[in-house]
Amino acid sequence: MALYEAWKKEAYEPKSEAEYESFWQEYLPKEQKIYEYLLSNKDEKVSGKLKDLAERFEIDTKTFVGFMDGINTSLVSEYDVENLEEDSEITLDVDMEKLYFNMHDAKADWLYTLPQWEELLTKEKREEIEKEYKKSKTIVKGDRIGRNDPCTCGSGKKYKKCCGKDEN
Repeated sequence: MALYEAWKKEAYEPKSEAEYESFWQEYLPKEQKIYEYLLSNKDEKVSGKLKDLAERFEIDTKTFVGFMDGINTSLVSEYDVENLEEDSEITLDVDMEKLYFNMHDAKADWLYTLPQWEELLTKEKREEIEKEYKKSKTIVKGDRIGRNDPCTCGSGKKYKKCCGKDEN
């Protein structure tokens, strides 16, 4: 079984609710530890074989693939996580602003409130990214066709006498 498939099975297809809770309670501190390292050492090039990086961060390869799945869209160059293998070469070249945005998107407040962010992004920049995130979630309704407006089908009739006739 591929590492990614094994990760998905363990993370998202637990046998019980208790197993699900237990899995995430064990995983999330490990994930946080990796993020704390990456944020604290932003200038270090973290790269190597997947199995070596997993060992470096004291997790198994399947769990590291799960971490890669989570951080993937925040990397400068994304990986095909479904096909990662133990010998795959990985470089964690993180776009920090994108990561901060994506942590908001994932509602991972335990990650986007880490104190390491204060050294990486100014308070103003963090607020700007948070504002951008909130704006991306705002739904804007389109213009509404009035009953007496010309019909959008181009017939020349009023909307209420044409396509809007069936809506009443």
